[in-house]
Amino acid sequence: MSVNAGARLDRLPLSQFHRRIMRLIGIGMFFDGFDIYIASTVLGTTLKSGFSTMGQNALFVSITFLGMMLGSFGTGFLGDRFGRRFTYQANLALFGIASLASAFAPTMAFLIVCRFFMGLGLGAENVVGYSTLAEFVPPAARGRLQGWMATFVVTGLPVSALLGLLLVPSFGWRVMFVVGGLGALVVWYLRKSLPESPRWLESVGRSAEAEALMTSIEKEVSAEKGALSAPSAALTVAVSRSFSTLMTRQMLVRLFVGSVVLVVINTLLYGFVTWLPTFFVSEGMTIAKSLGFALLMSFGAPVGASIGALTADRWGRKPMIIGASAIAAIFGAIYPFVRDPVLLPIVGLLLVIPIYVLVALLFGMYVPELFPTEVRLRASGICNTFGRGATIGTPFLVVSLYSQYGVLGVLTMMIALLAIQILVVAFLGIESSRRALEEVSAVSTDPASAQRPGGLPKASL
Repeated sequence: MSVNAGARLDRLPLSQFHRRIMRLIGIGMFFDGFDIYIASTVLGTTLKSGFSTMGQNALFVSITFLGMMLGSFGTGFLGDRFGRRFTYQANLALFGIASLASAFAPTMAFLIVCRFFMGLGLGAENVVGYSTLAEFVPPAARGRLQGWMATFVVTGLPVSALLGLLLVPSFGWRVMFVVGGLGALVVWYLRKSLPESPRWLESVGRSAEAEALMTSIEKEVSAEKGALSAPSAALTVAVSRSFSTLMTRQMLVRLFVGSVVLVVINTLLYGFVTWLPTFFVSEGMTIAKSLGFALLMSFGAPVGASIGALTADRWGRKPMIIGASAIAAIFGAIYPFVRDPVLLPIVGLLLVIPIYVLVALLFGMYVPELFPTEVRLRASGICNTFGRGATIGTPFLVVSLYSQYGVLGVLTMMIALLAIQILVVAFLGIESSRRALEEVSAVSTDPASAQRPGGLPKASL
């Protein structure tokens, strides 16, 4: 029984059904971003109160990224084996429970253990959330909705900074874990109504369930939008669910591209953006002024992700990745030489914006689109494993470069990584915008083929 779930989903006009899925997955991922960024607020307070030491704080950070790396890897296998719905609910529950347990931690050692389990959930959520939404949204709007979901995530940066300033002085650091944990569990309850991916159901042979779900989705969308157009013929792409599928030349090239871009963007985030307050204080600013500058620059996160959401479908993934990388490199080259206290946060903001355009493009759109449904979560998980793994050593490299060369040394490394990313995407990357996921799976990794634009008609929005 051929359900043709991909073509039937892709011909649907954008509707409240799609927006509901985006909101529910996106709100859960907001708490993912929120929790990643609360570390600086929490650790500063635990250190000042004597609850932790500098060594324990370093272990807290390292164990977070270790958990995220393992969570990214493990969720890929769980998601392809047991389904998208089971996996995104399980990892959100794990994160929420561990976060609440952290709020009652009697010792720093207990908090570090809780943080490891939180990291498992955080790493998993990033993989399964983007991939799940990608399997529901029509090609012409996929980049936009994926980008808006990335905006949900990165909004956690300024929100966590603001809540830290408002709540921690009065209620202590534990309240931040309460907010994150309760929020995650509320979203877990709300997300119980989210459906499984029809593409995944069909890929594992559960055709009757896929057909019943597709009929229900089509009925809901047609009630809002009117009669639906006929779906195109099924695009047959012979893909095995076996892990050996990822060992073919085409998939290895895509794994390489996906891993490189996620290593680069994770290094930019955790080797520069999260170090901004430290850099400012080291340059002689007061703590209050450094936090103010960092907060101002943090608003570049939702701005950049929104730009990515609004432009990626129109301009294409590859041109946007290459263009945003080049702009970030240019402002990265200018930033170390700015001394004017008015210009410094402005140039910093202009540097942060293209970095978060890349966050939306790479996490939200490009990497999940590179792989077939049968192995999408495993492949995305492997790429995220390399990306998260890079963050474990990034702090030590940043400290070494900064101690020897200052901010100039750190940003020189960033520019070199951006240059590598531009070359890898330009010569080995494929264009995935406005293409059905099944069509992207069939595209050759040959550079000549990679340049051909997709021929899909514009979806009715």
